[in-house]
Amino acid sequence: MAPRSLKIQKEYLAEAENAFMRLGVTKQALADRVPCSRSTVQNFFKKSIKKDNFIAICDILKLDWQKIAGLKKVEADNVAQRAESENNIQQSAIDINELVNKLREQVRKDIETRCGKMRILDMSRPIGLGKIYTQVNILEKISGRRLKDITELITSCSVEDFERFNFGKVTEEKISGKEAVTKYSKLMILGKPGAGKTTFLKHLVIQSIGNSFQQDLVPFFVTLKDFAEADNKPKLFDYLSQYIKKQNREDLDLILQKGKALICLDGLDEVLAADSSRVIKEIETFSNKYTDNQYLLTCRIAAKEYTFTQFTEVEIADFDWQQITIFAKNWFKDKAIKAKNFLGRLENDEPIKELVSNPLLLTLLCISFEELGNFPANRKELYEEGLDTLLKKWDAKRGIQRDNFYKPLSVAKKEDLLSKIAWNSFAPGEYFFKQDQAKRYISEYIRNLPGASLDDEELQGDSGIVLKNIEAQHGLLVERAKNIYSFSHLTFQEYFAAREIMIVRQSSDNALQALEELVGHLFEKRWREVFLLAVALSSNAERLILLMKEKIDNSLADDQELQKYLQWLNEKTREDNISFQAKDIESIQKSYKFYSNKDLTLSRIFDIGLDLQYNLNLYINLFSAQNLYADPLVTS
Repeated sequence: MAPRSLKIQKEYLAEAENAFMRLGVTKQALADRVPCSRSTVQNFFKKSIKKDNFIAICDILKLDWQKIAGLKKVEADNVAQRAESENNIQQSAIDINELVNKLREQVRKDIETRCGKMRILDMSRPIGLGKIYTQVNILEKISGRRLKDITELITSCSVEDFERFNFGKVTEEKISGKEAVTKYSKLMILGKPGAGKTTFLKHLVIQSIGNSFQQDLVPFFVTLKDFAEADNKPKLFDYLSQYIKKQNREDLDLILQKGKALICLDGLDEVLAADSSRVIKEIETFSNKYTDNQYLLTCRIAAKEYTFTQFTEVEIADFDWQQITIFAKNWFKDKAIKAKNFLGRLENDEPIKELVSNPLLLTLLCISFEELGNFPANRKELYEEGLDTLLKKWDAKRGIQRDNFYKPLSVAKKEDLLSKIAWNSFAPGEYFFKQDQAKRYISEYIRNLPGASLDDEELQGDSGIVLKNIEAQHGLLVERAKNIYSFSHLTFQEYFAAREIMIVRQSSDNALQALEELVGHLFEKRWREVFLLAVALSSNAERLILLMKEKIDNSLADDQELQKYLQWLNEKTREDNISFQAKDIESIQKSYKFYSNKDLTLSRIFDIGLDLQYNLNLYINLFSAQNLYADPLVTS
């Protein structure tokens, strides 16, 4: 039964107002101490309010509640009054728990419907979130705000040793996603496109409604894009109330006052600029009014500059090998294709392995592998599919339209721009580059676009917008430390470097010069993937292959020691009875060790795929068959 309502009698109103003045606090502060809403405190001086709130306010103001309510004196003493107050508190706690359980049941269907399954990219049917969910890790320090220089970044990711999977990895300590949520009551979760922000929030509300996590709270999942575009621009409270029965709005207000809700606000970056200020203000106003609830807010890195003063900002970390393994095992469970086949192929292909640290690209590759039973024969197709997903498909599939802050920059032009940045940075070995350098690359490109400003200062401003646009919307350029950028994956830098030569520059007058510039790097190990991609990107690779062969022939012709070695080997393999003496073995071993330590090695020649010497292959087979030397001379 609801408690009686009480009201200040007119003859005692002045006494009550004087007591409030003596207290020297605001009505909101008084409401926080009760606790109740500010409107309840205002009504205390004007009309009837609930008995328990009336008594609590009178206690704080040191007023005799029975007297000012116009009730006759009762014989109950102070001990009895305190007992009644304690009983009211206990009853109130029971009532709150009952309200939480009631509202949890009312939001259950919505949570299970909207968050229980996922269907992304080209999946033919939705899949249960719990079947493939992999726990995320959280960085408590935002990677792009680290104070590190380029030398430290190179050292931390071992780029010089070409450990590709570690490229751009953050070395700071990580905690689990659930640990972060438990540690901080208000979290703003940042992450690159496809990092798993939405999936993480959906997992938490599903866990909550399933009594596996924060089962004492009422969970709400709000897609901020939908909230921003809702009819009549509702307040956040009104938007949340759509998930419960109309007659329970007062119960919702009470639950929120008591800090009994888990509020998940997803996709601040998906809100268009026209709605952004209103949505941000509403979030801040709501979270300040109902301050004791659990808040989780997601946004892409670099997408919004606004800071929520009460929120702690963290970042979702890239997947490590353990997470990739768990995801793959979940994905391929009970399927014809086995996870061990997928993981085995992945471990032997470092450029592809590097890409799948992004959960979205990992999902894309699992879909492809499940269909083909293998990776695509032409790796170019795989990279292009990944880039198409990040540049266009990921937003389009979810019906998300983003603000285009620099309209002349279409998707095709963004690819041309990225190709220019990739070539200009990769050629001199710059895996990381400063923000000013990136802006110069962009300025040089956009000044030639139709309608572009020729004013240097304005161009600098535009280039900064474009840089943030590419980082936030596509995640292809990322801030690794404060004002230091790189491509999100070394593989993409290599792809765009090859694209610059084979597509962008082949349409210009210096097409041959561009190919010769590329071939100039033929014997550098770090260019291997670029050459493979260059051949794949070309509709007619004959001219490039001929230039490569000419480069190799000239190099071999100029190397007298190697010529003697090949001549000897040719003669040796032409003998009717091939045999090797100890002096032959010693000569071969010395030659192998010598050339394996040079930039130009026999293994590099064969890696490129040129059949330099048939007799050399014959020799290797015979030599291996005799078990005279354990290490092969070639790697492929």
